[in-house]
Amino acid sequence: MSQNKAIRRVAIIGTGVIGASWAALFLANGLDVVATDVAPGAEAALKRFVAAAWPALQRRGLASGASQNRLSFTAALTDALKDADLVQENGPEKIDFKKTLYRQLDELLHPSVIIASSSSGLTMSEIQSACEMHPERCVIGHPFNPPHLIPLVEIVGGAKTSEATIQRAAEFYTSIGQRTVRVNKEMPGHVANRLQAALAREVYYLVAEGVVSAADVDTALCWGPGLRWGVMGNMMLNHLGGGPGGIEHFFQQFAGPMTAWWKTLGSPVLTPEVQKKLIDSVHAEAGSRSIDELAAERDEVLLGLIELRNKVAKSSKAKLTATVA
Repeated sequence: MSQNKAIRRVAIIGTGVIGASWAALFLANGLDVVATDVAPGAEAALKRFVAAAWPALQRRGLASGASQNRLSFTAALTDALKDADLVQENGPEKIDFKKTLYRQLDELLHPSVIIASSSSGLTMSEIQSACEMHPERCVIGHPFNPPHLIPLVEIVGGAKTSEATIQRAAEFYTSIGQRTVRVNKEMPGHVANRLQAALAREVYYLVAEGVVSAADVDTALCWGPGLRWGVMGNMMLNHLGGGPGGIEHFFQQFAGPMTAWWKTLGSPVLTPEVQKKLIDSVHAEAGSRSIDELAAERDEVLLGLIELRNKVAKSSKAKLTATVA
């Protein structure tokens, strides 16, 4: 970003759950944030969300100058875009809406301003096709909900996105503590959501077939592989699973059984009857716990895990630096 203006002011378009969470994260990193949304009550809802998220952000550590007072709101798109260095768009997942919006943004914004979309499924090639002036500055910056706690951002360029834009976006998200993933080829759902979808298909199949309840399949997942996935990803865990022989031995040992299991994986059809079975099982698992209570439980454990992972990462980096020195 050395050859470009530093990103100090971010415009948020759309202040639903994702947009509000982005706003909280940007504010916690000492940035100025101006948000816009035409929904009734959007400003009040946004400020409530940021205030509720602030204690967790304080626990993670606020940047110098971080303040909720650096948040402003306007219903006028043109006012929100004034002096913005980056736009984080969080509009509805409707391609016609996106194309109309991006045509406006392309005309209103200086060519140096990155336009990043939080879209979880649409491709940037589709979206930026409406931009006749500077489509090269449009990129997918897809977060994982909630962005102010989960640091993953998937960066995906479209057919006309420049490499400079991808690099600037990656540097920006990294500078505010996010972990970026460069997706080299456009795919529906990008990467993380595709992984979730693959797992959800088998989870739904097992519950629908009566193999296991929602409570037990969740226990099997979050107290088994889920614990390991909170530390390392699938590929590195496979490397460890091969013992001293590493990934090579893992494939020698498990490729046969694993591919045999693939042939028995389910492809459930989410009929109303199947959905009711899944819903009933989930409500039995949740019991009397409210959505807010469940979310608070999730966020508390997430914060603890993130703190531990950051502590281990800093320790490992210090050891590496000492070894090199």
